[in-house]
Amino acid sequence: MASVAEGSMRIGSWVVALTVVLSSGAQPVWAEVCPARSTASADIVVAIETAPGCDRAEKIFESCQFGAGGDVELGAAVEKKCEADFFGQLTPPQKSAYRREIGVCDRKYQNQSGTMYVSFTAFCRARVAQRYAQSRRKSGNPIRDR
Repeated sequence: MASVAEGSMRIGSWVVALTVVLSSGAQPVWAEVCPARSTASADIVVAIETAPGCDRAEKIFESCQFGAGGDVELGAAVEKKCEADFFGQLTPPQKSAYRREIGVCDRKYQNQSGTMYVSFTAFCRARVAQRYAQSRRKSGNPIRDR
């Protein structure tokens, strides 16, 4: 019976250690450091706007995110960057489909309270725009990298 208790203690110790490590807020080693001049939202927006393409703009958004309401401005910059690659080339039905998908993002967390849900919405919208830009590139209509 003592061996079962010892095994439980070892597992419990590992769980506690893992919880401490995960809750420390440390970023994984592979996470990109925010490449903006500073952590001010204006500097991050400039980094997004001057990124060499939609995918890079989204990566900058990921690495510089606030995890709160400030992400709305960053996400909007990514949307604008990505939309420049495809929006003018969409047919009216495709534009309607795109707007519907953006609307799904807007409704997804509308009944949740807390600024992190505002951030989730901003990321959802930016990723929809990114997906459309990627799809347009893959469809055989090369879009210049902005």
